[in-house]
Parts: sequence; structure tokens; C-alpha cells
Amino acid sequence: MTARSAPARATPRRSNAVLAAFSGPCLPLAAFGVALPVTLPEFYATFVGLELGVVAAVFMAVRVIDIVFDPFIGWGMDRTKTRFGRYRPWMALSTPMLMLAAYMMFVMVQPGAPPIYLFGWLLFLYLGFSIGTLGQLGWAAVLAPQYDQRSRVYGWWQVFNIIGVVLILVLPTVVVQTGIGAYADGVRIMGWAIVIALPVTIGLAMIAVPEPVTTGGQPHGSLGAYLSLFKKPVVRKLLLSDLLLGVAPGITGSLLFFFFGQIKGYDHTQAGLFMLFYFVAGLCGAPFWAWYATRVGKDRGLAVASVVSAVLYVGATLVPGGNFVLTAVVMFIAGLPYAAGLFLTRAMMADAGDEERFETGVDRTGLMLSILSATTKIGHVVALIPYLILQGVGFRALPGPAGNSDMALLTLQILFVAVPGVLLVLAGVVLKNYPLTAKRHDEIRAALEARDAGPQAGARA
Repeated sequence: MTARSAPARATPRRSNAVLAAFSGPCLPLAAFGVALPVTLPEFYATFVGLELGVVAAVFMAVRVIDIVFDPFIGWGMDRTKTRFGRYRPWMALSTPMLMLAAYMMFVMVQPGAPPIYLFGWLLFLYLGFSIGTLGQLGWAAVLAPQYDQRSRVYGWWQVFNIIGVVLILVLPTVVVQTGIGAYADGVRIMGWAIVIALPVTIGLAMIAVPEPVTTGGQPHGSLGAYLSLFKKPVVRKLLLSDLLLGVAPGITGSLLFFFFGQIKGYDHTQAGLFMLFYFVAGLCGAPFWAWYATRVGKDRGLAVASVVSAVLYVGATLVPGGNFVLTAVVMFIAGLPYAAGLFLTRAMMADAGDEERFETGVDRTGLMLSILSATTKIGHVVALIPYLILQGVGFRALPGPAGNSDMALLTLQILFVAVPGVLLVLAGVVLKNYPLTAKRHDEIRAALEARDAGPQAGARA
């Protein structure tokens, strides 16, 4: 293994307590991440009474607008300089926005609410959600700038994201099974849980977690300056890999209930449990992939995780139906590499932000993370294309295994099994010859720290 350069100035290794406090806001933010694509569309179509097509159109329209938000938010973060830091003020701004949006979207809405109600509050929610998530990702980038420690920070971030996903997935079911209320009551309690958790977790992070201030010129807003980012091989490889890693699980999520119901013969609850086991496995596997990335490099770690994920996923989907325990076990195993792509791509883009600041003297980390966030969202939109394909072959959304033609069922299997598997493998292949290695990043950090310390050294002299 090639020797790595020692950084010019060591940044303290963040304690587990600090990283836990930093990752705490992931719990309510991840709850939004599940509720937006899974819970709220069904809730507004059934309980509120909006037509399914209207709900789909509103969510798609707001999602497209939201993708446009991200680069502007990232640009604004890069231009922010306060004594409280660059990213923490944005986290503070997102807190009341998300609390109000959660209250209006989950708690206050009543049956018969018009589509404009959904559109307006959903747009406001997405704006606050983008500000909160991008603020936290940018904060993570400066919290631990070293190559290996950055993997650790984003690993903690992803673990808490998955915990938030698991908690919010089981909450409505717990409400129903314990007799507290109906499913609609569970959704309202979900909203209250988010409203309460937001100020508690973000407030604790503000108090307990520092935000080191980086130097670097203010980013200028010319279109050419931003487009130049796409010319960098590091950025192109990351964006393409992240796009593929977004489409693959997006297809899995959108077709999961159809596949396990129509092909395997399981009911809605059993299919939901398979998804829960998959996410829990991602929680269990995240520490391993964070450790593995420090041994082989983030790019190789992500490539290996992508290929392993493809093999395990395809293998799990080929297990015959009718045995719930066996299917649950193989779905758990298939989920072990799930978290790697989500946190390693963010850590790698933060590394690319260091390279950009080294080469240009301008800190565009916020913008670069926002572009990556937009790419992920584009992947989720693209993942809806299988619906159009299934409609084209006459597939019908039926609860049981009967009622569809052999061609429709074969198409469903190809879309659910083969397409995500191929996309995951391609996500790993794209990272071949990734130029920003651990050794190269250590050299960049040493040069940046020496350059940053220069004016201060001169002033002391």
C-alpha cells in the first residue's frame, strides 16, 4: 500500500458523543425522507380524499421544483460567513420551517382539503427539508476534513438516518396494533413526533457540536464557473455513480409490493416487513463499510459494496416464495451493503470540495453537495419510469398473485430483479480509475492547512 502524506495540522478526532449529537437531526429528517415518497401520497389519496392522479401530479411537480432549489441553496451556503459557522445558521433556519410544515401536512389537514393545500405546504416542506439536509451534509464536511475521519462522520450520519427510517416505518403499525387509533391517527402521531424531535435534536447539535470555519474566496455566480465543476472527472464519476445508486433502490421501492404480492404471493404487511428487514440490515452493515473504506479507500469501498449489493439483491429475489422466514433472512442479508452508497458518495463529494478549494481558492462544498443531492432526487424520479412500462404491457395493480398476463408478470420480474442488479454493478464500474485517492487527498489537505495557516503565521510574527 502506498504511503500517505501526514496532514500539516491535525484536527481533533471527534468523539462518539459528538458524532451522535451531530447525527441526531437525522432522526426527524429521515422520517421526512420516508414519509414524502411512501406515507403522505397514500394518506392524501385515502384519508384526505384527493384523486390518486392529482396526488401523483402534485408530488411530481413539487419534486421537479425541489431539484431546482438545491443548487441555489448550496450557492447561498457557500456565501454564508457568520461567527456561528457557515452551515449551522441554515440548520437553525430549517427547524421552524419543518416544524410548521409537519404540523400542517400531518396534523392539521382534514378530509376534503383542496389540491392547492397539498401543493403549497408540500413545496414549503421540501424547501425546509433541502435546507436542513444540505446544511447537515455541509457541516459534516468541515467537522472532520481528514480522509478517513470523514468516512467515520458520514457513517454515523447514515446509521442515524436508517434508525430514523426504521422508527417512522413502524410507528403507524404500532399505533394500530396497540389500539391507540386507526392508521390516520398513526400518521398524525408521526407528525407530532417529527415536530417534537426537530428542535430537540437540532438544538442539541447546535450546543454540543462545533463547526470549524474554512477559508476560501467567496464563490462567484457565473454559469461558467458552476458548469466547470462538471468537467472534473471526480465530479462526473461521482454524479453518475450516485444517479445509478439512486435509480436502483428507487425501482425496488416503487415495485416492492407488486413483486412480493404478484410474484411471491405475500400480503402487504409481509412485504412491508421485508423492506423493514432490509433497512435494519443497512443499519447493521454501515459500520463495516465505513471501516472498510478506511482500509481500501472510499472509491474502492463503494465499488465493492455496489457489486456485492447487486449479487446479494438478485440472489434474494430469486428465492422461491411461500417461506416467510427464509425470504426475511435473505432480504436482511441483501440489505447489508445498502448504506454504503448513501454515505460514501457524500463523503467523497466533500473530498472533491477540498480539491476544488485547493485548485481555485474558492470553497464550493455546499454547491457540490447540493448538486449531488439533486442527482439523487433525479434518480428517484427516473425510478418511476417502470410504472409507465408496466402500464404499456397491461399490468394491473391487483392485491393477489392472479389476474395478470404472463407477459406482464415477466416484465415485472425483469424490472424488479434484473434492472436494479445491472444498475448497481454499473455504479461500481463507473468508479474505475477514480483519481481522488486517499494519498492524493492527504496531500491536498496538507497543502490547504499550510496555506490557511500562512496569514495567521504572518500576523503572529
